[in-house]
Formats: sequence, structure tokens, C-alpha cells
Amino acid sequence: MATIQMTTADFKAKVFDYEKSKEWKYAGELPAIIDFYADWCGPCKMVAPILEELSNEYDGKLLIYKVDTEVEQELSAVFAIQSIPSILFIPMGEQPMMQKGALPKHVLKQVIEEHLVKEGEKSEG
Repeated sequence: MATIQMTTADFKAKVFDYEKSKEWKYAGELPAIIDFYADWCGPCKMVAPILEELSNEYDGKLLIYKVDTEVEQELSAVFAIQSIPSILFIPMGEQPMMQKGALPKHVLKQVIEEHLVKEGEKSEG
């Protein structure tokens, strides 16, 4: 599965409607990553193919969204995005974590394994 382009409306419907509640409650059924990027951003272009690879590797276990900060200015303002790429990690039942900067694949995988797709929670038989 490829990364999913996300609008502010999508975010409110699929992740969290910040206009209805101030208390974080993730609406999704799978952990997620949201990549806040811009088309002109060099480091964002380096991270994009890595996120595509991870999207395929964790298909069915994790959702990876992309938010264009130039288009979705309201959503970028809600998260006070000042540098891009900024990556929001959304675990199930926990607070989200924001990380600024272009992270290498091994670091992204480590965060995914430790915080999002925890080995002990897999139900493989």
C-alpha cells in the first residue's frame, strides 16, 4: 500500500477532530505516521521514498499519510509545523510523538517497532 495524501478534512475524520475535542483521541484502527512535507523541500524528497518502502513493509499494520504543508496550512498551524519534514508518530492508545527532520530508514523502523507495531501485540499464529 502506498502512502496516503491527507487533507485537513481527512485528518479530522480519520485521525483526530481537534475542533470537537481538546483531549487527544486517535480515531484510526491502525497506528499511523503523518509526514508533514512540501514539494520544494529537499530533505522531504529524501524521506518520501523511504516512507513508501515502509508503507509496503508494514502494509496492514500501519498507515502512512502525507500532508502538504503548503496546501494544508490550517492543519500545519494546529501542529505548529515550523520545519519540514516533521513526522508525527501516532501509536494506538498513547499520545502522538512529533519528530523534526529527515530521519534515516533504520531510525524510522526503530520508532515503528518500539512504539507503533510492537512485537508482543502481533496476533500471528
